[in-house]
Amino acid sequence: MRTVFPHQSIIKRWASGTALAAGFLTLAPLAALEPPAAQAQSDLRKSFPGRRVGGGTRGDCSSRLLAHLVPASSVFAPGKERYLGLLEGPSASPSPLEITFRPLSGRGTADAAMASGQRRVLPASGSGITLITLPAVKVPTIWESSYLCPGAAATPTPADPLNFVAADSPPALSLLVADASKEDGAVQASLVMLQRSCGASVTREEVGTAFGLSDLITAQWPERIPVRCPA
Repeated sequence: MRTVFPHQSIIKRWASGTALAAGFLTLAPLAALEPPAAQAQSDLRKSFPGRRVGGGTRGDCSSRLLAHLVPASSVFAPGKERYLGLLEGPSASPSPLEITFRPLSGRGTADAAMASGQRRVLPASGSGITLITLPAVKVPTIWESSYLCPGAAATPTPADPLNFVAADSPPALSLLVADASKEDGAVQASLVMLQRSCGASVTREEVGTAFGLSDLITAQWPERIPVRCPA
């Protein structure tokens, strides 16, 4: 049975509203305080229905914590270093991790995402932080991450790329943009610090504090969290 999560319809309604708003923006006075591109990204930050923490409630794989290390808004500008970070929680039976990047089209949907996007699968790993480097973000890009749980369909169908289907485990979902905010600057700096610890570890307290995730990093976690930086 295919389980379609409620946030699918929310994203589609948001996408339609964004497209309509974009049309009205073309009628704005030329003396607007912000350039159209900056205004559009500002609107995305306010309205994107993302969730930086994925995972469900049932099963070891489905309920395992997975978080994008981005601001609480789930909208992030990677900056010149282009680092992205993911936090994986403890698990007795870890599963591979699927990461996809899909451009957000002018209509607010991810049409032809499977053809124009990027997909990467990372091997099953224990609790830890994984840092990856992304090519420069030139257009608003949807970043989705989820575990490849046994028996679950974790990849959206090409016909409907925003149709997220999985076994009780909605993905971590963020939007990547080019123009940075103050919140982005703080996250970028924290990711640079983590990159210096590649192959080593950092304390769970500093991770929780740096990314506002202290309530999710409990005593069940190891005192020190490994930092992985795959090529």
